[in-house]
Amino acid sequence: MIIYTYPVRTAFTDRDLEMIRPEMKIKALEFTQNPIHLPLFYILQFFQLLWYLPKTSQYLCFFGGYHSVLPVWFAKIFGKKCIIQAGGMDCINMPEIGYGNFRKKWLRKATIFSFKNCTLILPVAQALVKQHYQFDTSISPHQGLINLIPDLTTPIQVIPNGFDTNFWKNLQLKRVPFSFITVASGTSNPSRAMVKGYDLIEKLAANHPDWKFTFVGDSSYQSKNPNVSLLGKKTASELLTLYNTHQFYLQLSTSEGFPNSLGEAMSCGCIPIGSAVGAIPEIIEKKEFILVQKDIKELELLVSNILSSDYLSMQDLFSQRIHTLYSYSRRKTELLLALSQ
Repeated sequence: MIIYTYPVRTAFTDRDLEMIRPEMKIKALEFTQNPIHLPLFYILQFFQLLWYLPKTSQYLCFFGGYHSVLPVWFAKIFGKKCIIQAGGMDCINMPEIGYGNFRKKWLRKATIFSFKNCTLILPVAQALVKQHYQFDTSISPHQGLINLIPDLTTPIQVIPNGFDTNFWKNLQLKRVPFSFITVASGTSNPSRAMVKGYDLIEKLAANHPDWKFTFVGDSSYQSKNPNVSLLGKKTASELLTLYNTHQFYLQLSTSEGFPNSLGEAMSCGCIPIGSAVGAIPEIIEKKEFILVQKDIKELELLVSNILSSDYLSMQDLFSQRIHTLYSYSRRKTELLLALSQ
């Protein structure tokens, strides 16, 4: 049996469980993101791992951090395999925007211990392994596991996210002209909003009051722009409709691993506009849709150039790129292979 631990349940963890459960027995154990609850959860997790130990074949963790310390320790002590899926913030040190595991002393220690002592690391993007970051010049360029843990010797294998393109597809619905959508949770936290590029999108919205912007994922987020619509968390079916009624998807994150929503939106026919961070440039590929530096003037120029081009003809190209390179079946095959070796 695989013991699967993560700090909080997300679409990522749900999809992994969906992929693994038909093939292997797996037990999900959620941890906590609340520092105040850490002592209690460490005690709880210790006894959970001890209880399931006789049936446990290996451990799987989404993200490295506090929640992965005990699974890694149990794996080493009892000679079992422990795999950590690196997802983003566990490979980043950006104290300038309050983001990344490596900016906090004890979280950094927990993350380093986990990655150095696990059996295998499965990042969702090559940029999480090593990157020379340049998007925001106020932030250190040295990001990624190799830069942050120079003596790391644990094997690393990149397995990108995958999407069910039979579900996430272009429904040929009428799209609102000059409509932009972005999806992120927790953005009522100012630091999280900055990580997801909302500060830049707000400037764009302020400059174009006749354009429509939709922020999905946190209804508590507040915007001063009347052309910004705020929606809370939505079901997959609701998101499918939203993607299919907007022309553009904005992924202007200051930091990112492999954004799920970008892949979903592209698969649904949205025209992507993304920042040059994480896997975003790889996913979009076309340089004319990538913002190289965090600057509103550069963003305005980029959007202006896109609008003056035959951008609508690119819908099928972007959609097909997700279908071809980032399919659900590809990730499932590669993940199951890593777990079975």
